[in-house]
Amino acid sequence: MWPGGSGGLRFSRNTGGKRINIWDSIRRHEDSKSRTKKESCDIRINDINDELLIQAKNATELEHKMTLIQAVKVYPKAVGWSVLISLAIIMEGYDTLLLGSFYALPQFVEKFGELQPDGSHVITAPWQAGLSNGAIVGEIFGLFLAGFATERFGYRRTMISALVAISAFIFIQFFAPDIKILLVGYILVGTVWGMFQTITTSYASDISPIVLRAYLTSYVNLCWVIGQLVASAVLRLSLSVNGAWAYRACYAVQWFWPIPIIIGVLFAPESPWWLVRHGRADDAAKSIDRLILKAHLNSNTEQKVAMLVYTNEIERKAAEGTTFLDCLKKTDLRRTEIATIVWLTQNFCGSALLGYSTYFYEQAGLQTTQSFNLTLVQYSLGVVGTVCSWAAMTFAGRRTLYLWGICIMFVLLIVIGSISASLVSKGAHWAIGSLLLVLTFVYDCTIGPVAYSIVAEIPSTRLRAKSIAIARIVYNVGGIIDGIITPYMLNPTAWNWKGKAAFFWAGMNAILIVWIFFRLPESKGLAFSELDVLFERQVCARKFRTTPVDPFAAVTNHEESRFNV
Repeated sequence: MWPGGSGGLRFSRNTGGKRINIWDSIRRHEDSKSRTKKESCDIRINDINDELLIQAKNATELEHKMTLIQAVKVYPKAVGWSVLISLAIIMEGYDTLLLGSFYALPQFVEKFGELQPDGSHVITAPWQAGLSNGAIVGEIFGLFLAGFATERFGYRRTMISALVAISAFIFIQFFAPDIKILLVGYILVGTVWGMFQTITTSYASDISPIVLRAYLTSYVNLCWVIGQLVASAVLRLSLSVNGAWAYRACYAVQWFWPIPIIIGVLFAPESPWWLVRHGRADDAAKSIDRLILKAHLNSNTEQKVAMLVYTNEIERKAAEGTTFLDCLKKTDLRRTEIATIVWLTQNFCGSALLGYSTYFYEQAGLQTTQSFNLTLVQYSLGVVGTVCSWAAMTFAGRRTLYLWGICIMFVLLIVIGSISASLVSKGAHWAIGSLLLVLTFVYDCTIGPVAYSIVAEIPSTRLRAKSIAIARIVYNVGGIIDGIITPYMLNPTAWNWKGKAAFFWAGMNAILIVWIFFRLPESKGLAFSELDVLFERQVCARKFRTTPVDPFAAVTNHEESRFNV
């Protein structure tokens, strides 16, 4: 039994006594939905009694005491549902790697490239940038769409709609007769990718206790890397296939994922945070029960709902509303800034070289087969690195891993650029390839997975889906910049920087190191209500971990200010 399982307050929702008072208080929240916005907020705050505050405080304390093993024993179904829905990101990781690697696939280049005077075919830098950026433009639209849809319809219905849509859009990629139609296919598919990016991260954060948050949100990054690994393997096999089926078979593999995920999502519970925001506390309790193993159904479900209601009211008081504009007001502006720059760091830390790794290896002087072999090894290391990040996050904070990760990548990029500038030999080519493998491992131990945890934890619960959408939109704008300049850096018909492109990304890393040191706070082990208090008090980022905070001071001192955060 996990801490508090045999003590504290544990009640059935059908029993009498104080429990009825608590649920009457919560139901008054639901009844007040019919009142005006200002009146409703005031009544909600006044209706929260001491018993509800005590329950919320107890639930938060229990989550702090819960160990990883205890959390897995109590919440195995939450882990399963999060893992299932996050599988959708495999599709995005798979297809994004396909596009970057197709530029080095002879059959694809022959179909969609332009004939050169020497008889070879090349997909020019403008079209490379166009295809990559077309997908990103679609993602930006999808992120906005997901922000509105998830708040109105919930995570489940939005996710099912997205999966049905991408199953149809894959046909455009598969049957594209020319590069223009292929571009249309990538714009439409990119729209669904954008929806996946918001839904998977938000849902994982919503249904997991504190100790599991880092693992389930960073698992999203693992799914991304798994998709890239699968794509690398499929691409390696496609080298021996003649004609259009060399790339069409790669697109066809994408039809494998939607159907099993749709079936799973049909039975998945809705986010209890979403249900509380919509005044459905009873349904939130049922959802929490579905996330807990049957043997632990008495593990203080009511306390958990009280914590959700209380946190929701803290955030409602701090920043009324759940629109995109609210993400840029008051304390939420700082939280949106952090989520945005953290995700933007993934684009500007040099990871663009990893996305074009096969093409990069070729331009660095390796043979096509060797380039695809190294790419396969690269993403295998990415999987190992993400798993290693779970162990690292158990002992180190998010801020620590992010800062050390970016510093190590800065050094590696300087070395890669120096080798490329000073040596022109086969040994130098292999050295660059090997260092790129190390860069991949470091990225997937730190920047890659940790970003998902930070972005899921930092926004307020009421604005999480929209804050993630804004952050991911800025990330995709950064991706557009990457998509424009990286092909020009590597393409022999353009700037032809080859390995010296690492110097540019090292310079970007130097800027990001400064921002991370002064602006990125530590969120490890903090409940959402505690983060609300720290942001409301405008605590310095470097002092988040050491500043004592009690979001439930109202329990003992509510006469002065029940919600004085």
